[in-house]
Amino acid sequence: MNSPIPINIAVEDELSEVVVRKLLSTSGLNYAIGVAFNRGGAIFLKKKIPGFNNASKGCPWLLLTDLDQTSCAPTLIREWLPQKPNPNLIFRVAVREVESWILADREGFSRYLGVSPKKIPLKPDSVTDPKALVIELAKKCRKRELRDDIVPPNTDRKIGPNYNGRLIHFVHQEWQPNSAKNNSDSLNSTIIAIKQFKPTLMNSVR
Repeated sequence: MNSPIPINIAVEDELSEVVVRKLLSTSGLNYAIGVAFNRGGAIFLKKKIPGFNNASKGCPWLLLTDLDQTSCAPTLIREWLPQKPNPNLIFRVAVREVESWILADREGFSRYLGVSPKKIPLKPDSVTDPKALVIELAKKCRKRELRDDIVPPNTDRKIGPNYNGRLIHFVHQEWQPNSAKNNSDSLNSTIIAIKQFKPTLMNSVR
């Protein structure tokens, strides 16, 4: 096996971290994850990205954020990092949320919820609010515990009490990114970037 490729990751939340870890572990390359920031959402990442970019000169970093309501990924990248990203920084954007990538595994996620795959769009990247779609699909789930975990119990909450836990379980156990990439351009481009990444590592030999 080739020598491990050290890499640190920065993401919006725990769900995004699990997705990134799955992408790295299924890439066919020997990535060794060090530090992982998964708190503070997009505001934290935007504030810290100059530091991550500078730190990548010493050790590679992968940063993933959601597009949300920004018009397109290139616009977001320019807004967040006006200067040219260091070659050791993989800066990727999920269109429009990381849930789009989960939905892109149409067969797997529909099976997980027990709903028809026809209810999931062929191109989840085009869905305006992927999180809302996940909740709408879960409302049709016949497994009560799963449904109650994902669907918010009232209008005061946007997600159910164990929304992230259930999606994290799906990503860990069932999500197939190499199938999902066929339905998501932003996921496919991220997988390509990870597989083709050739960082310049500092010589650690004394």
